[in-house]
Amino acid sequence: MEQITVKRGRGRPPKQLQKTPTGVGSTPSAPEFQKPNASNNNSVEGSPNGDIEMLESILPGMSSRRRGRPRKHPLENGSASGFDKPIGQENISGVDPKDLKKMKTERSLESPLRRSSRYTLSSPHSLSDVIRQNANADSVADDVKGSPFMNAVVKVFCVHTEPNFSLPWQRKRQFSSNSSGFIIDGRRVLTNAHSVEHHTQVKLKKRGSDTKYLATVLAIGTECDIAMLTVSDDEFWEGVSPVQFGALPTLQDAVTVVGYPIGGDTISVTSGVVSRIEVLSYVHGATELLGVQIDAAINAGNSGGPAFNDKGQCVGIAFQSLKHEDAENIGYVIPTPVITHFITDYERSGDYTGFPILGIEWQKMENPDLRIAMGMLSTQKGVRVRRVEPTAPAAKFLRSSDILLSFDAIDIANDGTVPFRRGELVKFF
Repeated sequence: MEQITVKRGRGRPPKQLQKTPTGVGSTPSAPEFQKPNASNNNSVEGSPNGDIEMLESILPGMSSRRRGRPRKHPLENGSASGFDKPIGQENISGVDPKDLKKMKTERSLESPLRRSSRYTLSSPHSLSDVIRQNANADSVADDVKGSPFMNAVVKVFCVHTEPNFSLPWQRKRQFSSNSSGFIIDGRRVLTNAHSVEHHTQVKLKKRGSDTKYLATVLAIGTECDIAMLTVSDDEFWEGVSPVQFGALPTLQDAVTVVGYPIGGDTISVTSGVVSRIEVLSYVHGATELLGVQIDAAINAGNSGGPAFNDKGQCVGIAFQSLKHEDAENIGYVIPTPVITHFITDYERSGDYTGFPILGIEWQKMENPDLRIAMGMLSTQKGVRVRRVEPTAPAAKFLRSSDILLSFDAIDIANDGTVPFRRGELVKFF
């Protein structure tokens, strides 16, 4: 029996074919493949790279294969070709055995890539299943991305020119900023006041659009850090549903902050819960109003973006965060009562007139001796008026060292707090 060695490609062992005489009616013997040394399953004999580690397939049901050619398994009919043939085509009728042998020899000389591309390894995770799963995932993602409240969030581009108070006849150098906003009823857009402060030009861009629309500033509320914009171009309002406002959230309610923060150009979504509700300091307006603290990330560029509850309703506007080495995930949003006051004020007067103030400075009465000195009874609680602004409306009714006991039939505690909701207290002023 003559041994014929076939030239091999890189990375696979040589294989030897047995040459047997053929005649009329005879069939060629199947090729015998030389097996690697059984003592080392991870080595390939004759490999130029030495030992090659055999890796398992990622998909279950796919057997591991050697580099360069798929592993062959004997069939039930005793054939050693290693690849299944279609049923009914095991023996090709009408083909001369010599031609069949020539075809097998030519196929063995093909490159591993061309030869392996003729066959498909069966797997329970077929390509159609993978495509179907991706299609389902895309449909779910489209439902989330296509939510009306997501499309109502816009990106705000503003060019600022601050005044020069040292040289009042000129202004400082211009600079630009990016922030967020959202569309509400009445073809209006809400954002933060500091986002359009000292504005020279304001433009808005919708989600999924490359067009920037020129905006007009209708009102700026410095105290509450809210600004109202509008766009005259009708194309801007096409296909957009305005955001609806929800009630004031409670502690541990889930919130989602949407906007265009630093770190990218597309829309960003961060989630968290309500951590605290109290009267806090508004940095931009240097005032104290009701605010909501959340643990969702609020970064530069999130200013003016809405905070949604699990129903898709806006419960606040992101406007500031606490950056400190001892603090993490502390962000603040403007709650709906403050937003509603700003919108109502504009609709009533055509402009922003502000929040009322009492115009006094007060002192806590937690010291029992101080309460006795001020002539308070043991059952009374309240705060002491330290000073009254001369131009404040309260100057006609209050004076220094007066004791405020209650307002609107709500008792004021000695530390200056009043009942807000069950288990919660806020500052009365």
